[in-house]
Amino acid sequence: MEFKSINPYNGQEVGHYTSHSQSELTSKLDKAGKVFHSWRNVSLSERANLMMKAGKVLKDNVEEYAKMITLEMGKPIKESRAEVNKCAWVCEYYATNAEQFLKDEIIETDAQKSLVKHEPIGCVFAVMPWNFPFWQVFRYAAPTLMAGNTGVLKHAANVFGCAEKIEEVFTKAGFPEGVFQNLIVHHDQSEKIISHPSVKAVTLTGSERAGSAVAALAGKYLKKSLLELGGSNAFIVWEDADLDQAVKTAVSARMMNCGQSCIAAKRFILIESIYDEFVSKFTKAITELKSADPMNEETEIGTLARKDLADELHEQIQKSLDLGAKLIHGGKQKECYHEPTILGDVKPGMPAFDEETFGPLAAMIKAKDEIDAFRLSELSAYGLGVTVCTTNIEKALSMSNQVSDGAYFINEFVKSDPRLPFGGTKKSGYGRELAKDGMMEFINRKTIYIK
Repeated sequence: MEFKSINPYNGQEVGHYTSHSQSELTSKLDKAGKVFHSWRNVSLSERANLMMKAGKVLKDNVEEYAKMITLEMGKPIKESRAEVNKCAWVCEYYATNAEQFLKDEIIETDAQKSLVKHEPIGCVFAVMPWNFPFWQVFRYAAPTLMAGNTGVLKHAANVFGCAEKIEEVFTKAGFPEGVFQNLIVHHDQSEKIISHPSVKAVTLTGSERAGSAVAALAGKYLKKSLLELGGSNAFIVWEDADLDQAVKTAVSARMMNCGQSCIAAKRFILIESIYDEFVSKFTKAITELKSADPMNEETEIGTLARKDLADELHEQIQKSLDLGAKLIHGGKQKECYHEPTILGDVKPGMPAFDEETFGPLAAMIKAKDEIDAFRLSELSAYGLGVTVCTTNIEKALSMSNQVSDGAYFINEFVKSDPRLPFGGTKKSGYGRELAKDGMMEFINRKTIYIK
């Protein structure tokens, strides 16, 4: 099978890739299993040394890797550089902290000595999306490889160039051949990969549909799975909030990566008394964003990664308008570009409220008070994260149990940080990435008991 990577800004071909044959795929999976037995015995200090080198490779080649991200999926070049540097950070974080995370846990029992050891499990198969083509991979790969596991990657077909560069990072850093391998395959090969004896677990970041399919296969073959799926994060603004700061945060929360983020703020739930002022200031800020060639240093809004994604967003907007939403700003689409759009008077039952909107669309929703805002926030099938903007920090903190999401941010947009566990509830998936939690997902916690 042949794959083409197309620049969404100008339609030009970025790369051309040929899928592995069945024998090539089997050989790579066999290698992942074989090299695991030697890689797991490499000292933690040496693994840390290699992971630090991977971080340095990323920093030394930031322009090359950032350009590939931008050309393949349309992210503004400044954001692409930030993504590559964040990947270097996660490499350094696990290189520095893995020893502490993996140390034995002594537990007092009736035994002479009892403890829990942390050991690797084998090869972890990753299915990754195009929206953060480097970061999504490295936040899985850094803890997975540091723990002594091996990894194989099936990336989204429109960012196979990024996938090759990622494998190159580990090769340049000096990791043994086979510890991390990129697979050029169609998603119809997922069952063959998951069922292979070398593969002990699967992690997926992507759509609800893809997650359900992969989780079913993992269950069929009794393999551990971790899913990080869609989101429809609420951005709640109380009437005592600093509106100017809230608007500034809100613009970043919605428009970063042209809105193509599972943890982007999508539903702006505003207390009635400040609704009009917030919407007015937010609209003004959106009109000042510069849309242009993503390779341009001043560009703040790029294209969506593919035309079908822009088409889907446009359809969600039109259906919401038909159901009574008000078009405040934007609404136009041309090929892969969709201009930043603001819908007002959005209510449950509209796609802009009920569905994940993967693009530069902000849905403005009125709430009577704080309790009503949390009620509206919970009227979602997703549960990644919530933001609350207020000057009453203690009150906001005391009400964190009002939402069931995996994250609760006060006066900041929801974002991933290597030092904090990341993951969702409900249809946003299960399991946690990053921090110690992310490393423990693919570890055998072995109980040792001595009488």
